Amino acid sequence: MVNAFEGLIDRFLGSSAEFERNLRAVRSEQRSWPTPCTEWNVRQLVNHLTSHRKPSPGHQPCDRQEEPLFRSRYRPAMSRSADAGPSQRPVTADDVDRAVQLAVAVLREAPPAAWDGRAGSLEWDCWETVEHLSDDLFAYAAQLGPRTPPLDSEVPFVYESRRPGGPANTIHANREAGPAGLLQVLEASGALLVAMVRTTPPQTRAHHVFGVSDPEGFAAMGIVETLVHMHDLAQGLDLAWSPPADLCARVLARLFPDAPSSTDTWPTLLWAAGRAELPGHPRLTTWRWDGTPRA
Repeated sequence: MVNAFEGLIDRFLGSSAEFERNLRAVRSEQRSWPTPCTEWNVRQLVNHLTSHRKPSPGHQPCDRQEEPLFRSRYRPAMSRSADAGPSQRPVTADDVDRAVQLAVAVLREAPPAAWDGRAGSLEWDCWETVEHLSDDLFAYAAQLGPRTPPLDSEVPFVYESRRPGGPANTIHANREAGPAGLLQVLEASGALLVAMVRTTPPQTRAHHVFGVSDPEGFAAMGIVETLVHMHDLAQGLDLAWSPPADLCARVLARLFPDAPSSTDTWPTLLWAAGRAELPGHPRLTTWRWDGTPRA
């Protein structure tokens, strides 16, 4: 008998992620544009889809009130106890894609002159930090690439720093391509990890400096690198960045099982990665995740 519900949740989450990517691409001036639903403009239609409410009679859109357009997806971070349901779902390739696409969409708003500024508390500038993030995503994909991945070493790509104190990467972006080219490098590196996580058998094991892990573990690592380095970049580029609570909850459950569970997920992830304090928990000076396969 065919199970009509097989894969339903994954299909729903995939379509939601695609909707989110399209929504984040809407420019501010487009929010008052008409839609095929003649009674609603773009803002009103999105609010209808996310709140299931029809605009009240006589409602006039106001482009100054931008937050409601994203309210349903970007709600305040929830505690892991409140988000227990979604946090128990395995970390997937779709989650990696979602994190990278959200990051790229936000970074497209960065002022062109800001990329040489320091990225938060890091010693690297914002351009170098995106290169480093791209390199992380590429490296995790590469570890899963061989038919028999190494269990005690990295795949031996050459990596180098372009300046004293800069990140040592295999991946470097051509500066002549500008910020748009840099973001293509980030998106392409993320796509490599998405493809490897999606196609690698779950029983595969591969080396990481913190311990041997599996495709789900490398997916979670890529997401943590993306979310946390976006925090660094948002500080350096003066951008707003608050990733979805359910995404934070899943990677916390997968890589930081001993992290506080009663606090909001995004601040907890920043704490676990040594970026912030939590009430009753001082900022960590050393940290590491646990990528041990759970199955």
